[in-house]
Amino acid sequence: MKKSVMTHVTIFLAVLLFVGLVAVPGFGADEKKDEKVEIIYMVGGPPGGSFASIKARGARDAGRILGDRVNLKIVYGNWNPQNDAKIFQESMAMSPDGIAVVGWGAIEPFVEEAIDRGIIVTTQNVALTDMEEKYKSKGFGYVGQEQYASGYTLGKAAAERSGLGEGDNAMVWGLKSEPVRGQRTRGVIDALEEAGLEVDDLEISSAVDKDASNGIPVFTGYMQSHPEIDLVVTDHGALTATQEEYFKSAGLDPDEVYGAGFDLSPATARAIESGYTDLVLDQQPYLQGFLPVFQIYLTEKYQFSGLHIDTGSGLVGPSNIDIIAPLAEEGIR
Repeated sequence: MKKSVMTHVTIFLAVLLFVGLVAVPGFGADEKKDEKVEIIYMVGGPPGGSFASIKARGARDAGRILGDRVNLKIVYGNWNPQNDAKIFQESMAMSPDGIAVVGWGAIEPFVEEAIDRGIIVTTQNVALTDMEEKYKSKGFGYVGQEQYASGYTLGKAAAERSGLGEGDNAMVWGLKSEPVRGQRTRGVIDALEEAGLEVDDLEISSAVDKDASNGIPVFTGYMQSHPEIDLVVTDHGALTATQEEYFKSAGLDPDEVYGAGFDLSPATARAIESGYTDLVLDQQPYLQGFLPVFQIYLTEKYQFSGLHIDTGSGLVGPSNIDIIAPLAEEGIR
Protein backbone atom coordinates (compact mmCIF):
# COMPACT_ATOMS: atom_id res chain seq x y z
CA MET A 1 0.00 0.00 0.00
CA LYS A 2 2.83 2.41 0.76
CA LYS A 3 4.17 2.01 -2.79
CA SER A 4 0.73 2.78 -4.21
CA VAL A 5 0.35 5.87 -2.04
CA MET A 6 3.82 7.13 -2.97
CA THR A 7 3.06 6.63 -6.68
CA HIS A 8 -0.03 8.78 -6.44
CA VAL A 9 1.72 11.39 -4.34
CA THR A 10 4.40 11.61 -7.03
CA ILE A 11 1.74 12.07 -9.72
CA PHE A 12 0.01 14.70 -7.60
CA LEU A 13 3.18 16.70 -7.01
CA ALA A 14 4.12 16.48 -10.68
CA VAL A 15 0.73 17.84 -11.70
CA LEU A 16 0.96 20.67 -9.19
CA LEU A 17 4.43 21.54 -10.46
CA PHE A 18 3.16 21.60 -14.03
CA VAL A 19 0.18 23.76 -13.13
CA GLY A 20 2.52 26.12 -11.31
CA LEU A 21 4.72 26.38 -14.40
CA VAL A 22 1.88 27.04 -16.81
CA ALA A 23 0.79 29.94 -14.60
CA VAL A 24 4.10 31.67 -15.27
CA PRO A 25 3.70 34.46 -17.89
CA GLY A 26 5.08 33.39 -21.25
CA PHE A 27 4.98 29.64 -20.54
CA GLY A 28 3.01 28.29 -23.50
CA ALA A 29 0.72 31.30 -23.45
CA ASP A 30 -1.88 31.74 -26.17
CA GLU A 31 -5.41 33.04 -26.35
CA LYS A 32 -7.08 29.69 -25.61
CA LYS A 33 -4.97 29.12 -22.53
CA ASP A 34 -6.48 32.21 -20.90
CA GLU A 35 -10.01 30.81 -21.13
CA LYS A 36 -11.59 28.91 -18.25
CA VAL A 37 -12.05 25.20 -18.75
CA GLU A 38 -15.67 24.13 -18.21
CA ILE A 39 -15.73 20.73 -16.47
CA ILE A 40 -18.65 18.57 -15.36
CA TYR A 41 -17.79 15.84 -12.88
CA MET A 42 -20.42 13.11 -12.61
CA VAL A 43 -20.00 11.48 -9.21
CA GLY A 44 -22.27 8.52 -9.95
CA GLY A 45 -23.54 8.20 -6.39
CA PRO A 46 -25.90 10.26 -4.26
CA PRO A 47 -25.10 13.39 -2.22
CA GLY A 48 -23.94 12.36 1.23
CA GLY A 49 -23.10 8.81 0.19
CA SER A 50 -19.97 7.52 1.91
CA PHE A 51 -18.10 6.68 -1.32
CA ALA A 52 -19.61 9.45 -3.44
CA SER A 53 -18.69 12.11 -0.88
CA ILE A 54 -15.00 11.21 -1.01
CA LYS A 55 -14.99 11.33 -4.82
CA ALA A 56 -16.73 14.70 -4.75
CA ARG A 57 -14.22 16.05 -2.25
CA GLY A 58 -11.35 15.03 -4.49
CA ALA A 59 -12.95 16.78 -7.46
CA ARG A 60 -13.64 19.94 -5.41
CA ASP A 61 -10.05 20.02 -4.13
CA ALA A 62 -8.75 19.75 -7.69
CA GLY A 63 -11.05 22.62 -8.67
CA ARG A 64 -9.79 24.73 -5.78
CA ILE A 65 -6.17 24.14 -6.74
CA LEU A 66 -6.87 25.09 -10.35
CA GLY A 67 -8.77 28.13 -9.10
CA ASP A 68 -9.99 30.57 -11.73
CA ARG A 69 -8.59 28.36 -14.51
CA VAL A 70 -11.72 26.18 -14.36
CA ASN A 71 -15.45 26.23 -13.80
CA LEU A 72 -16.29 22.94 -12.11
CA LYS A 73 -19.80 21.55 -11.77
CA ILE A 74 -20.35 18.41 -9.68
CA VAL A 75 -23.42 16.33 -10.54
CA TYR A 76 -24.79 13.46 -8.43
CA GLY A 77 -26.69 10.30 -9.35
CA ASN A 78 -28.00 7.30 -7.41
CA TRP A 79 -25.62 4.59 -8.69
CA ASN A 80 -28.13 4.04 -11.47
CA PRO A 81 -26.57 3.57 -14.94
CA GLN A 82 -29.71 4.63 -16.81
CA ASN A 83 -30.03 7.74 -14.67
CA ASP A 84 -26.38 8.61 -15.31
CA ALA A 85 -26.92 8.13 -19.05
CA LYS A 86 -29.66 10.75 -18.88
CA ILE A 87 -27.43 13.09 -16.85
CA PHE A 88 -24.64 12.59 -19.39
CA GLN A 89 -26.93 13.64 -22.25
CA GLU A 90 -28.06 16.69 -20.28
CA SER A 91 -24.40 17.52 -19.58
CA MET A 92 -23.56 17.27 -23.29
CA ALA A 93 -26.29 19.80 -24.03
CA MET A 94 -24.43 22.30 -21.82
CA SER A 95 -21.39 22.07 -24.17
CA PRO A 96 -18.68 21.85 -21.49
CA ASP A 97 -15.03 21.33 -22.37
CA GLY A 98 -15.03 17.98 -20.60
CA ILE A 99 -17.10 15.46 -18.66
CA ALA A 100 -15.76 12.90 -16.17
CA VAL A 101 -18.07 9.90 -15.94
CA VAL A 102 -18.46 6.53 -14.28
CA GLY A 103 -18.03 4.16 -17.22
CA TRP A 104 -21.43 2.53 -17.22
CA GLY A 105 -22.33 0.56 -20.32
CA ALA A 106 -25.49 2.68 -20.53
CA ILE A 107 -23.34 5.78 -21.19
CA GLU A 108 -21.12 4.21 -23.86
CA PRO A 109 -23.55 4.80 -26.80
CA PHE A 110 -23.37 8.57 -26.20
CA VAL A 111 -19.60 8.91 -25.75
CA GLU A 112 -18.80 9.12 -29.46
CA GLU A 113 -21.39 11.86 -29.96
CA ALA A 114 -19.86 13.90 -27.14
CA ILE A 115 -16.34 13.53 -28.54
CA ASP A 116 -17.58 14.45 -32.02
CA ARG A 117 -18.90 17.67 -30.47
CA GLY A 118 -15.41 18.42 -29.16
CA ILE A 119 -16.15 17.44 -25.54
CA ILE A 120 -13.37 15.62 -23.70
CA VAL A 121 -14.68 12.49 -21.99
CA THR A 122 -12.74 10.60 -19.34
CA THR A 123 -13.79 7.86 -16.94
CA GLN A 124 -13.44 7.11 -13.26
CA ASN A 125 -14.47 4.23 -10.97
CA VAL A 126 -15.61 1.97 -13.86
CA ALA A 127 -13.70 1.78 -17.14
CA LEU A 128 -14.93 1.79 -20.73
CA THR A 129 -11.96 -0.10 -22.14
CA ASP A 130 -12.87 0.00 -25.84
CA MET A 131 -13.68 3.72 -25.75
CA GLU A 132 -10.47 4.43 -23.84
CA GLU A 133 -8.36 2.60 -26.41
CA LYS A 134 -10.11 4.39 -29.29
CA TYR A 135 -10.01 7.91 -27.86
CA LYS A 136 -6.94 7.91 -25.61
CA SER A 137 -5.26 10.50 -27.85
CA LYS A 138 -8.21 12.83 -27.20
CA GLY A 139 -7.84 12.68 -23.42
CA PHE A 140 -9.98 9.65 -22.69
CA GLY A 141 -8.38 8.18 -19.58
CA TYR A 142 -9.34 6.13 -16.56
CA VAL A 143 -8.77 6.64 -12.84
CA GLY A 144 -9.92 3.76 -10.70
CA GLN A 145 -9.45 0.17 -9.79
CA GLU A 146 -9.03 -2.69 -12.23
CA GLN A 147 -12.39 -4.32 -11.57
CA TYR A 148 -11.67 -8.05 -11.80
CA ALA A 149 -8.18 -7.81 -10.31
CA SER A 150 -9.45 -5.81 -7.33
CA GLY A 151 -12.18 -8.35 -6.66
CA TYR A 152 -9.80 -11.26 -6.97
CA THR A 153 -7.25 -9.58 -4.69
CA LEU A 154 -9.81 -9.05 -1.94
CA GLY A 155 -11.31 -12.53 -2.28
CA LYS A 156 -7.93 -14.24 -2.14
CA ALA A 157 -6.77 -12.16 0.84
CA ALA A 158 -10.06 -12.75 2.70
CA ALA A 159 -9.73 -16.52 2.28
CA GLU A 160 -6.10 -16.50 3.39
CA ARG A 161 -6.51 -14.19 6.38
CA SER A 162 -9.69 -15.82 7.63
CA GLY A 163 -8.21 -19.30 7.36
CA LEU A 164 -11.35 -20.53 5.57
CA GLY A 165 -11.35 -23.09 2.77
CA GLU A 166 -12.80 -26.49 1.91
CA GLY A 167 -16.15 -27.08 3.59
CA ASP A 168 -16.68 -23.41 4.49
CA ASN A 169 -19.34 -21.11 3.10
CA ALA A 170 -19.34 -17.53 1.84
CA MET A 171 -21.89 -15.01 0.63
CA VAL A 172 -20.91 -12.30 -1.85
CA TRP A 173 -23.39 -9.42 -2.03
CA GLY A 174 -22.56 -7.61 -5.23
CA LEU A 175 -23.46 -6.49 -8.74
CA LYS A 176 -22.57 -9.54 -10.76
CA SER A 177 -25.19 -8.78 -13.42
CA GLU A 178 -23.51 -5.49 -14.43
CA PRO A 179 -21.38 -6.17 -17.56
CA VAL A 180 -18.32 -4.14 -16.47
CA ARG A 181 -18.94 -3.28 -12.83
CA GLY A 182 -19.84 -6.91 -12.19
CA GLN A 183 -16.31 -8.05 -12.98
CA ARG A 184 -15.28 -7.11 -9.45
CA THR A 185 -17.97 -9.36 -7.97
CA ARG A 186 -16.89 -12.18 -10.29
CA GLY A 187 -13.27 -11.69 -9.21
CA VAL A 188 -14.23 -12.12 -5.55
CA ILE A 189 -16.26 -15.24 -6.30
CA ASP A 190 -13.52 -16.83 -8.40
CA ALA A 191 -10.88 -16.29 -5.71
CA LEU A 192 -13.09 -17.72 -2.96
CA GLU A 193 -14.06 -20.74 -5.03
CA GLU A 194 -10.40 -21.39 -5.90
CA ALA A 195 -9.74 -21.44 -2.15
CA GLY A 196 -12.36 -24.17 -1.81
CA LEU A 197 -15.27 -22.21 -0.36
CA GLU A 198 -18.88 -22.74 -1.41
CA VAL A 199 -20.07 -19.30 -2.60
CA ASP A 200 -23.60 -17.94 -2.77
CA ASP A 201 -23.90 -14.65 -4.66
CA LEU A 202 -26.69 -12.21 -3.81
CA GLU A 203 -27.47 -9.36 -6.23
CA ILE A 204 -27.74 -5.85 -4.79
CA SER A 205 -31.18 -4.48 -5.62
CA SER A 206 -31.68 -0.97 -6.97
CA ALA A 207 -33.29 0.06 -3.67
CA VAL A 208 -30.26 -1.13 -1.66
CA ASP A 209 -27.88 0.31 -4.25
CA LYS A 210 -29.51 3.71 -3.73
CA ASP A 211 -29.69 3.49 0.09
CA ALA A 212 -27.67 0.82 1.90
CA SER A 213 -29.94 0.97 4.97
CA ASN A 214 -32.63 -0.68 2.84
CA GLY A 215 -30.46 -3.78 2.96
CA ILE A 216 -30.88 -4.37 6.70
CA PRO A 217 -33.98 -6.60 6.42
CA VAL A 218 -32.51 -8.30 3.33
CA PHE A 219 -29.30 -9.21 5.16
CA THR A 220 -31.07 -10.20 8.38
CA GLY A 221 -33.46 -12.50 6.54
CA TYR A 222 -30.66 -14.02 4.50
CA MET A 223 -28.45 -14.81 7.49
CA GLN A 224 -31.35 -16.29 9.44
CA SER A 225 -32.00 -18.73 6.61
CA HIS A 226 -28.29 -19.38 5.97
CA PRO A 227 -26.66 -19.89 9.39
CA GLU A 228 -23.83 -21.84 7.74
CA ILE A 229 -22.24 -18.67 6.29
CA ASP A 230 -18.69 -18.11 7.55
CA LEU A 231 -17.67 -15.14 5.41
CA VAL A 232 -19.55 -12.17 3.93
CA VAL A 233 -18.20 -9.87 1.22
CA THR A 234 -20.12 -6.69 0.42
CA ASP A 235 -19.12 -5.51 -3.05
CA HIS A 236 -20.22 -1.90 -2.62
CA GLY A 237 -18.73 0.95 -0.62
CA ALA A 238 -22.01 2.04 0.99
CA LEU A 239 -22.90 -1.54 1.94
CA THR A 240 -19.46 -2.05 3.45
CA ALA A 241 -19.94 1.16 5.44
CA THR A 242 -23.19 -0.39 6.79
CA GLN A 243 -21.65 -3.80 7.46
CA GLU A 244 -21.49 -3.40 11.24
CA GLU A 245 -25.16 -2.42 11.31
CA TYR A 246 -26.04 -5.42 9.14
CA PHE A 247 -24.19 -7.81 11.41
CA LYS A 248 -25.69 -6.38 14.59
CA SER A 249 -29.22 -6.49 13.13
CA ALA A 250 -28.67 -10.16 12.28
CA GLY A 251 -27.61 -10.83 15.90
CA LEU A 252 -23.99 -11.54 15.01
CA ASP A 253 -21.13 -10.79 17.39
CA PRO A 254 -17.77 -9.34 16.26
CA ASP A 255 -15.66 -12.03 14.60
CA GLU A 256 -18.58 -14.50 14.47
CA VAL A 257 -18.59 -14.10 10.69
CA TYR A 258 -15.59 -12.79 8.75
CA GLY A 259 -16.58 -9.51 7.10
CA ALA A 260 -14.85 -8.10 4.03
CA GLY A 261 -15.71 -5.39 1.54
CA PHE A 262 -14.62 -2.44 -0.53
CA ASP A 263 -13.80 1.17 0.20
CA LEU A 264 -13.04 3.07 3.36
CA SER A 265 -15.29 5.50 5.17
CA PRO A 266 -15.45 6.68 8.80
CA ALA A 267 -18.10 4.02 9.50
CA THR A 268 -16.00 1.29 7.88
CA ALA A 269 -12.92 2.35 9.83
CA ARG A 270 -14.90 2.14 13.07
CA ALA A 271 -16.23 -1.30 12.06
CA ILE A 272 -12.67 -2.55 11.54
CA GLU A 273 -11.70 -1.18 14.95
CA SER A 274 -14.70 -2.84 16.61
CA GLY A 275 -14.09 -6.20 14.90
CA TYR A 276 -17.22 -6.38 12.76
CA THR A 277 -15.33 -5.76 9.52
CA ASP A 278 -12.05 -7.60 9.04
CA LEU A 279 -10.69 -6.59 5.65
CA VAL A 280 -11.30 -3.85 3.08
CA LEU A 281 -9.80 -3.12 -0.32
CA ASP A 282 -9.44 0.63 -0.57
CA GLN A 283 -9.73 1.89 -4.16
CA GLN A 284 -8.83 5.41 -2.99
CA PRO A 285 -11.90 7.24 -4.35
CA TYR A 286 -10.44 10.66 -3.52
CA LEU A 287 -8.06 10.16 -6.45
CA GLN A 288 -10.98 9.17 -8.66
CA GLY A 289 -12.38 12.63 -8.03
CA PHE A 290 -9.15 14.61 -8.04
CA LEU A 291 -7.26 13.27 -11.04
CA PRO A 292 -10.00 13.29 -13.74
CA VAL A 293 -10.47 17.03 -13.23
CA PHE A 294 -6.77 17.53 -13.94
CA GLN A 295 -6.99 15.08 -16.87
CA ILE A 296 -9.63 17.23 -18.57
CA TYR A 297 -7.78 20.46 -17.78
CA LEU A 298 -4.45 19.23 -19.14
CA THR A 299 -6.04 17.75 -22.26
CA GLU A 300 -8.02 20.90 -23.03
CA LYS A 301 -5.11 23.25 -22.44
CA TYR A 302 -2.12 21.20 -23.58
CA GLN A 303 -3.50 18.25 -25.59
CA PHE A 304 -2.29 15.59 -23.16
CA SER A 305 -3.54 12.10 -23.98
CA GLY A 306 -5.56 10.01 -21.55
CA LEU A 307 -3.88 8.64 -18.42
CA HIS A 308 -4.73 5.20 -17.06
CA ILE A 309 -4.23 5.08 -13.29
CA ASP A 310 -4.98 2.06 -11.09
CA THR A 311 -6.11 3.21 -7.64
CA GLY A 312 -7.34 -0.12 -6.26
CA SER A 313 -4.35 -1.73 -4.62
CA GLY A 314 -4.51 -1.12 -0.88
CA LEU A 315 -5.75 -3.67 1.69
CA VAL A 316 -6.80 -2.30 5.07
CA GLY A 317 -7.46 -4.32 8.21
CA PRO A 318 -6.79 -4.31 11.96
CA SER A 319 -3.01 -4.18 11.44
CA ASN A 320 -2.98 -0.82 9.64
CA ILE A 321 -6.32 0.86 10.41
CA ASP A 322 -4.72 3.14 13.01
CA ILE A 323 -2.71 4.84 10.27
CA ILE A 324 -5.62 5.19 7.85
CA ALA A 325 -8.54 5.95 10.20
CA PRO A 326 -7.73 9.67 10.69
CA LEU A 327 -7.71 10.17 6.92
CA ALA A 328 -11.02 8.33 6.64
CA GLU A 329 -12.52 10.68 9.23
CA GLU A 330 -11.37 13.62 7.11
CA GLY A 331 -13.09 12.16 4.05
CA ILE A 332 -9.85 11.64 2.14
CA ARG A 333 -9.48 7.82 2.42
